[in-house]
Amino acid sequence: MKKTRPILPALVLATLIATGAAQARDVTHAMGVTSVPDAPQRVVILTNEGTEALLDLGVTPIAAVRSTVGEPWYPHIADAMVEVTEIGAEDAPNLEAIAALEPDLILGIKVRHEGIYEQLSAMSPTVMADVFDGKWLENYQLYAEALGLEAEGEAGVKAFEERIAALKVALGDKVSEEISLVRFRGGGRTSLRAPDTFAGDILRRIGFARPAIQAALTDNQEITMERIPEMDGDRIFYFTRDSGDGEGLAVETEWTASPLWLGLGAVKAGAIHRVDDAVWNIAGGILAANLVLDDIAQAYGVEAPRQ
Repeated sequence: MKKTRPILPALVLATLIATGAAQARDVTHAMGVTSVPDAPQRVVILTNEGTEALLDLGVTPIAAVRSTVGEPWYPHIADAMVEVTEIGAEDAPNLEAIAALEPDLILGIKVRHEGIYEQLSAMSPTVMADVFDGKWLENYQLYAEALGLEAEGEAGVKAFEERIAALKVALGDKVSEEISLVRFRGGGRTSLRAPDTFAGDILRRIGFARPAIQAALTDNQEITMERIPEMDGDRIFYFTRDSGDGEGLAVETEWTASPLWLGLGAVKAGAIHRVDDAVWNIAGGILAANLVLDDIAQAYGVEAPRQ
């Protein structure tokens, strides 16, 4: 009896090749290992830093959590987000809205979204970074891997590192300066910023030192006005969180008019720079990081060209 060749597997294989349905990869992340599509088309992002990562990688998400400030996006990403659906706050994303969008990949972060991971995973493959502070560039690479854009992610990291190297050369001996980071905020929450923060991490990558008091911090430290002398450094970058009620700006005005502030060495030398809180503190992604480098270059009067 003549044997016939099985045709069903061949048909199935042909169909899978034609549709791409068989293409998937395992991605290891903070919540385990997840099988994700090779080329996801409907991506939902649940962090502000992740939104910047996607845009930098050339991916426009179908939905994203709103920016911490902005209506609903940070000004520096607003133009790129015109067609993106806003799905609530980073710490409270709208699960019903996400489900209705039928995403094929969800990206989040354990420190924010561990409690809803199972619900998200039931909707779509979900990949999570671990934490924010000091890990933003590692998170960028994880998001790139989840998107199947490892090469683009490596190129993005390389471009940023090359820009830092160029800035370091341009700064010359000034890179040995001690940089103070200060944040003003309403409600008596003025703080010295720790090294393991977004801006602190960028300063470290450039090679700047921090004043000894700030270098020793393991977390941001709120201070009272009599501790203003602890803000001093060779140069001060400061930013203010204002929620629209004017309280943060009022605190900034009060503190920077204080005789203690006016007596700081950096203030007397004119080595103080007011920068954007959204960019230096809360956006937390690669687009903001490049804007931080722009600000530093401008403060020192040097060039830090983008690739």
